[in-house]
Order: sequence, then C-alpha cells, then structure tokens
Amino acid sequence: MRNPLQEQLLKAGLAKKGKVDQIAREQAKQRQGKAAGAAPDDKIDAQRLQAERAERDRALAAERNAQARARELAAQILQIVDANKVRREGEISYRFTDGDRISSVLVNEALRAQLAKGALVVVRAGEGYELLPRAAADKVRERDASVIVLDHARAVETTPQSEDDAYYSQFQVPDDLVW
Repeated sequence: MRNPLQEQLLKAGLAKKGKVDQIAREQAKQRQGKAAGAAPDDKIDAQRLQAERAERDRALAAERNAQARARELAAQILQIVDANKVRREGEISYRFTDGDRISSVLVNEALRAQLAKGALVVVRAGEGYELLPRAAADKVRERDASVIVLDHARAVETTPQSEDDAYYSQFQVPDDLVW
C-alpha cells in the first residue's frame, strides 16, 4: 500500500514506520471520503433518472388509456348503428355531402320525407352509410359527433367565407331537394 517515495524515505531513515503508516491511513480515509462525497451525486442522478422514467411511463399509460377509450367508443358506436339502423329500400337516390365528397343512398319516398324532416339521420358506418332514428343518432352524437354525416334537424351554422357565399346565403334551399 505504500508508495515508492515512502519506501525510499524509510530506507534512508528520514521517516519512521509509524508516521508512514499514519499518513497512509489518512490518505486512505481521504480517498474513501471523496468516494462517499461522489455517492450523493450518483443518488441525485439515479433519482432524476427514476423520476424521468416514471414520467415517461405515466405518459405512455395515458396514451394507451386514450387509445383504449377511443376503441371502446368506436365499438359502442358500431353496436348502436347495427342495432338501430333503418332498413333502406327504394329507388330514389338521396344525395348528401360527406366532407368534400357527394354521396348518395337509395331510399323510398317515406324515408326521404323522414330524412328531410330530420326524423332520420345519415351516419358513416365503415365504408358505407346507414340511416338511424333520432334517438339512436343522439346516442351516437354523445360518443362521437364526427360519425354523423347528415342531420337536418340540427341546423349547421356556417359563416360566409367569401363574397359569393355571403351573396348566396340570402337564398333558401329546400331540405328535400332531389338532385
């Protein structure tokens, strides 16, 4: 444990063995003391890493919960649509807009009248569209309003976005217009 300088001093008789041993013990204590001083820094780093990991885990868990909730709502909507859809029959093509697309469903005169009054609502179901009664549409709206494509009972409030829109907004278009 002694360094070469201490050995040389002992051989030359310039130092006593007890004094060399005492200095060696003090140096060992200093080395151990410095290592102990570094330990709190390591503890702080470990605690910070643990806190970051816990925060990341919480964020991932929240994201997973949100995805699970979205899947659950989609399943509920699909179940409501399947249980309450109105059987479509007829030869009249009822056209409506879905976003920037024009879509149509085949209906008879009675269904067309109910759609125009707002008693029936058109909802997006997978790749197609289904007709739902007002009560079922309200349940769907509670879960996700973006699934409802056409609902004449709820007036869509749009603000004119250009001069042409402002001009044409003064002309009323009937709800039961057949294209």
